[in-house]
Amino acid sequence: MNEPRKWLPPMSALTAFEAAVRHGGFSRAGEEIGLTQSAVSRQIAQLEAMLQTPLFDRIGRRVRLNDAGRVYADALLPALDRIRQATARAAARAPQTALRIATLPSFGMRWLAPRLPLLTARHPELVIDFAARSQPFDFTHEDFDAAVHFGVAKDWPGVQMDFLFREEAIPVCAPDWLAAHPLRTPADLLNVPLLSQTSRRDAWPRWLAAAGVDGSELALGPTFEHFLMLAQASAAGAGVALIPSFLIRPELDAGTLVVPFARPLSNEQAYYLVYPPEALSRPAVAQFRDWMLEQAA
Repeated sequence: MNEPRKWLPPMSALTAFEAAVRHGGFSRAGEEIGLTQSAVSRQIAQLEAMLQTPLFDRIGRRVRLNDAGRVYADALLPALDRIRQATARAAARAPQTALRIATLPSFGMRWLAPRLPLLTARHPELVIDFAARSQPFDFTHEDFDAAVHFGVAKDWPGVQMDFLFREEAIPVCAPDWLAAHPLRTPADLLNVPLLSQTSRRDAWPRWLAAAGVDGSELALGPTFEHFLMLAQASAAGAGVALIPSFLIRPELDAGTLVVPFARPLSNEQAYYLVYPPEALSRPAVAQFRDWMLEQAA
């Protein structure tokens, strides 16, 4: 017998078993999948013969999943769910010119969105659906072609990563707030509200250390999940925020945010375009990737 097929039960038997597990019996399982109770019983008996172990205990006319059946179900049911999801994605797959890209929210709004007319001009056939994601995910379980990630290469194993650029975070605040709270030296920041982005609570201590100020016992102010929320709070006079300069260029140009100290903070983390290893076999993904690298350069 061909080895790959030797341990692959018939799908009809697996479907009957999965339905019986969910419904706790053969009758209701049969109603769901369009078989009689006896037909479901035969399918499961075929599966038990293959496994050489009972999966259900028969008690009179009732059945109950036993320990062996529970172990098998725990391993099998998630696999069947993945098959369903993969099949649904394949059936619903848009044309080869359609892409679904996951992006960090603020990056998508301030870096990607303003550049999209350039992408459309170059590749008018591409239709791109952007969705917000802030954390790495498994491409086999999520229907994305690529994603924008901030971090280091080891953060997201099993993917291809193209370096885009590093960021420089700068301290900013509202001009009226700064007039009311003069900041003469970096040490003055220890006495005012310091606003932070949720995933970068260490940014202010690192900035202060680089400025020669001990921030080890610093009491931070409010934190915000997204940088644009952080920028709005600072522009409203809530305090001083540390924000990547490329994300707040409109506020800086308009004067709604000002820079009290021209000391940027950078580190080894960077923005990357990430995608499954086989993704570039699709011309649309390769076109989007080339365009992203050009824009980042």
